[in-house]
Amino acid sequence: TSGSGIEKSGHRKSLYSAMTGEQSLKDVVVPTAIETLWVVPADKNLAGIEIEFAEDKSRAFILKRLVEPIREYFHFLIIDCPPSLGILTINGLTAADSLLIPIQCEYFALEGVAELFETLARLKRELNPNLKVEGLLLTMYDERTNLSSAVAKDLRDFYGPKVLKSVIPRNVRLAEAPSYGEPILLYDPKSRGAASYLSLAKEIMANG
Repeated sequence: TSGSGIEKSGHRKSLYSAMTGEQSLKDVVVPTAIETLWVVPADKNLAGIEIEFAEDKSRAFILKRLVEPIREYFHFLIIDCPPSLGILTINGLTAADSLLIPIQCEYFALEGVAELFETLARLKRELNPNLKVEGLLLTMYDERTNLSSAVAKDLRDFYGPKVLKSVIPRNVRLAEAPSYGEPILLYDPKSRGAASYLSLAKEIMANG
């Protein structure tokens, strides 16, 4: 949210207010400095969403129901999920058509990939049979370290074409951009970080 220049504090329009039925998702979409990019802001209230919907048997489908009426207004809907498999992530995966899996080029991240695919298989059986994996995206890649190279090689050897060719590097400009409230394509469009995200977008578009 703040990385796209939207202030979170005191913002009445939020994903939380849509998920709790206070507003429709269409009513909480906020424009950004990029003409073709809109955001549904998150706020601190989402931290308590697990408790609020603990007894709701259809809680996994809340976001899916919210998203359906606005699909026709956008070319792409990107759902940014938390790293833990809680109710927000389950909602995101249930509402999504495809999944892009970012993987940091670190040993422990590599360990969890197999478990993640087991979880996805179960989720597809029970909640979203049409969900497909768009690809595995290597992030925080540092070509100067043996670890990054080893993790990338292991993933490509095991998962083959599921690993995208595009790689997101460790990059100072990428790290700085959120603190200035700007996407990298506005903060420093000529940076290596910006080029890597443009490459990713083109690859996903080419893959259909």
